[in-house]
Amino acid sequence: MPRTHFKHYLQSMQEELLVLGSMVEKALARSMEALVNRDIALAEQVIADDKLIDKKRYDIEETCIELIATQQPLARDLRLIVAVLSIVVDMERIGDYAEGNAKIAIMIGDEPPLKPLVDLPRMSKKAGEMLRAALDAFIRRDADAARQVVIEDDEIDNLYDQVFRELLTYMAADPATINRATRLIWTAHNLERAGDRITNICERTIFVIVGRAEKYRGLK
Repeated sequence: MPRTHFKHYLQSMQEELLVLGSMVEKALARSMEALVNRDIALAEQVIADDKLIDKKRYDIEETCIELIATQQPLARDLRLIVAVLSIVVDMERIGDYAEGNAKIAIMIGDEPPLKPLVDLPRMSKKAGEMLRAALDAFIRRDADAARQVVIEDDEIDNLYDQVFRELLTYMAADPATINRATRLIWTAHNLERAGDRITNICERTIFVIVGRAEKYRGLK
């Protein structure tokens, strides 16, 4: 493969990474919409579409492996490919969290609402914004922007703590609410884990740029 073709494949690989990111961001938003609106059909669609996210991940991985095997990239190009291999795993897992929340929406079904859902949609929206910003930082090779996204994960963590404490209060006051509250805690936990996965993406971005890994508080 000529060098010009190699560069083309590197560019295409990154474009496909953005496509995967868009799919995952959409899954996060739709799973929360399904939960808030008690939309079982939408939740089922999120679950079905997770197979497409999985396939996109594996397609990108195959491209990365082929480039390593056939081109023997060095230095920065190799860091880029290795980073993409890690990032697609993190994004596929975020898709799994969205799928999990869609399944929770189905489990809740038409149960009486425990409380108005305010903080969970805020967590979901923030996770989507962070994912978009993290991938933008990766494409632009902007280490400072990646570090800023890591800082913003504190907002998701704080919201998770708030949701957790509030739902524990409901359970303590009325044991009949335990099942409903537990499902909402699962949802919050999935979103908190999504935030951690996004900080991992930022770490990989910095690895590509500076040539070394930088660990941050909260990275998993």
